[in-house]
Amino acid sequence: MIDPRTPILVGAGQITDTAGTPSSERSRVAFCAEAANAALEDTKAAIGGHALGHLVDAIAVMEFFSDISPRFASPYGRSSNPPQSVANRLHADPKQLLYTHSGGNMPQYLVNKVAEQIARGETELALICGAELLRSTQNARRTNMKIDWNEDPGGGEPTRIGDPRFGFSEEEARHDLRAAIHFYPLLENAIRGGLKRDVDSHMKAMGRLFERLAAVAKANPLATRREGYSAEALSTISPDNRWICFPYPRLMNANAIIDQAAAVLVTSVEKAREWGIPQDRWVFLHGCADGTDTWVVSERDKLDSSPAIRGCARIALDMAGKKVSDIAAFDLYSCFPSAVEVAMKEIGIAEDDPRPISVTGGLPFFGGPGNNYVTHSIAEMMNVVRARPGSFGMVTANGNYLTKHSAGLYSTEPTKGPWKREDPKKFQAELDALPKRRVETRPTGSGTIETYCVTYGRDAPERGYILGRLDSTGDRFVAMTPDDPALVANMLTREQLGRKVSISESGGRNIFRPV
Repeated sequence: MIDPRTPILVGAGQITDTAGTPSSERSRVAFCAEAANAALEDTKAAIGGHALGHLVDAIAVMEFFSDISPRFASPYGRSSNPPQSVANRLHADPKQLLYTHSGGNMPQYLVNKVAEQIARGETELALICGAELLRSTQNARRTNMKIDWNEDPGGGEPTRIGDPRFGFSEEEARHDLRAAIHFYPLLENAIRGGLKRDVDSHMKAMGRLFERLAAVAKANPLATRREGYSAEALSTISPDNRWICFPYPRLMNANAIIDQAAAVLVTSVEKAREWGIPQDRWVFLHGCADGTDTWVVSERDKLDSSPAIRGCARIALDMAGKKVSDIAAFDLYSCFPSAVEVAMKEIGIAEDDPRPISVTGGLPFFGGPGNNYVTHSIAEMMNVVRARPGSFGMVTANGNYLTKHSAGLYSTEPTKGPWKREDPKKFQAELDALPKRRVETRPTGSGTIETYCVTYGRDAPERGYILGRLDSTGDRFVAMTPDDPALVANMLTREQLGRKVSISESGGRNIFRPV
């Protein structure tokens, strides 16, 4: 007998639109509701998806990119309460209306959270959804279309959930290090250093890794880039694959300019039976975990590791009574190669392991719909384990700069006994007790480069950035190149890892020069 309060996922809906015309009718919240209706139909409930929609008592919407970043701000307005807007379209009257703070970890985090609520009898049917319309927004701007996405659905302000802190420190921001496209390349060169590879061999290795994702995307009709790029094409600089931030060319970056939406539904075994949802729709959350690494990248003890990923995988597997070898498929968060490489190392997946490391095709090839990508990966993992009853799939989720992590372990095989997870505060206390590096904000003298990256404009490199260690104290420091094109160019032709530099202050920033 399955415990009636056992949480299960019962519906998944995904939409990718690569050709539709922008319109006022398809706003971001309307797109969320489209995906939600697809998830409701996917349940195949005896009472019908429309009736089931009325019963949703918790709605969580992933924060839209346009509400986070000035770069992606929309001129077409917004809903003042996104989850209420979705609820109105479903004719639902939920008790919980949640709008997340930023973080690619949030879809899995929310599945873990509502699973606890369902197991305790606090929630009956939860909808987790999100959408991005950056392709439509960009196209509407180019053609000067008149679109109105402003909406006041009532209900006041939604409850915000997640961690609202910026992912960078004041010291990092003082040196213009604020974005993912800065931090992940820094992490990548640290990984390369740990592997003792030169630039050329590591570029080829990254190409081989992401070739695997591109092949999955080629076979996925919901993917936005289905060319099936070869390892050579991915690691070769070309007009279609220009440098974005060394060591990443364009096709090794998440593709955010997409129109995608996804939704999943979570309920209990008891309610699924009551509503006539067939058991072949049920997917059990066998294991889950959440954890946050040292928040500030420059303060991390090791730049090529993630204790949080390692621990999340261990906790989720232990909760399920499984080993890594028992997992048939993975969807590892894949915004950049460094995120995949660290996850594989920490989970224990060999570089030549033949099992899928993505079931969607990953953020560069499937699509990177902001904070909502992992809703797609959970939905697709539901499809994968339904197609192979009894198999197990693992989803990992990552927010900020390899900072906030969540994991979920899925199968159609029922869980045994009452569903209960370890209190995530226990693991977080262990992570918080790990050592951190002191960052010297006014470094002088000589130091050694630990890692580096070089940012690009449209046609040429612009600036180099380093994280280094002071020779005198061992403290870490952040620094950037002066206005010296020759030095920036040199960073692309000569190995920088382990290079000795002198550090000084100029214009309120730390400047380095090779010695």
